[in-house]
Amino acid sequence: MKDIDSILSDTEHRPFDFPVGKWTYYQEWNNALFLHWKVPFDALRKLVPGELNLDTFEGNVYVSLVAFTMQKIRPRSLPAIKFISEFAGINVRTYINNDNKKGVYFLSIEAEKQLSAFVARVLSGLPYEKSKIQRGSNKYRSINAKRNFHLDAEFEVKEQATKKKELDNWLTERYCLYLEKNSIIYRYDIHHREWGIKKVDMQRLDLGYRIGDISLTNSPDLMHYSEGVEVVAWKSKKIY
Repeated sequence: MKDIDSILSDTEHRPFDFPVGKWTYYQEWNNALFLHWKVPFDALRKLVPGELNLDTFEGNVYVSLVAFTMQKIRPRSLPAIKFISEFAGINVRTYINNDNKKGVYFLSIEAEKQLSAFVARVLSGLPYEKSKIQRGSNKYRSINAKRNFHLDAEFEVKEQATKKKELDNWLTERYCLYLEKNSIIYRYDIHHREWGIKKVDMQRLDLGYRIGDISLTNSPDLMHYSEGVEVVAWKSKKIY
């Protein structure tokens, strides 16, 4: 538990207190490619439950696609089982601010493995679905035939970490997840050290993600890469 104690003691960057009670899950989000777009407010508003307030930066709302590798997922008292707990994933998310707790809401969430998608969906309630994903050190390919989603990205990561600007922090430093299930709104609190980010040179990007009236097909407004974070999570809390 020493490493997790170290994570939990690193709180200077955290904008609000830990929830009451013990953390329940550990996981790692590694080798993450972030692609960010400004999108029309009205189009996004239709996709997010009315109880959740869309967060804005300088009057703009954003949607992000995050492609990464999930690793070492485990309950607090059990070891990770690699064939379930390690998989490539892609999520499309937007940004929420309820009760001054800035978090994310998933518009789509995909996993490389059918079993991992099933287990994650059952345990978390998040709408995981299977996608055919291939991950290389500097490339990401995914096809979700059911949703007609695809991603083909090849990129170069710059070695030196970049000093984060206000928008970089706004997009990455989020310490809860919001979820709607059976007309009930839940919040999952999480904690990790501050994201370290690097610049990305995109060499090839072919993507098609259409969700409602939002279409992610053009070049993103902003890109980041991170080697990852170690994450602890608490049980979900019903908020509406």
